[in-house]
Amino acid sequence: MIIYRADVEESSYTGRRDWLNSRKVFDGLAHVQPDRTFEARSPERETAQERLRIFLPWGTDVDSADRIRFEGRTYEVDGSPMHWNYGSIRHVRVRAWRVEH
Repeated sequence: MIIYRADVEESSYTGRRDWLNSRKVFDGLAHVQPDRTFEARSPERETAQERLRIFLPWGTDVDSADRIRFEGRTYEVDGSPMHWNYGSIRHVRVRAWRVEH
């Protein structure tokens, strides 16, 4: 699993993330579980959403605006990562999602 982060490029109207020049902030093992999948079929559009629940080692640098590369697919981090610092199994939990057209 690889986590990427991109800086915000400011323009005269708005700011956007420069994913072409992103940098790797984590490259290692993680525990990944499927969360949910959704499909919406209609004559105009056919999409599928996939969500994952990812458990990363304690102290992993991950942010809500990062992207995750897992098994050849790119996922967006969904919400703020949860830092679990209780008991003997400390970890960082992240939810990730992607949409396929």
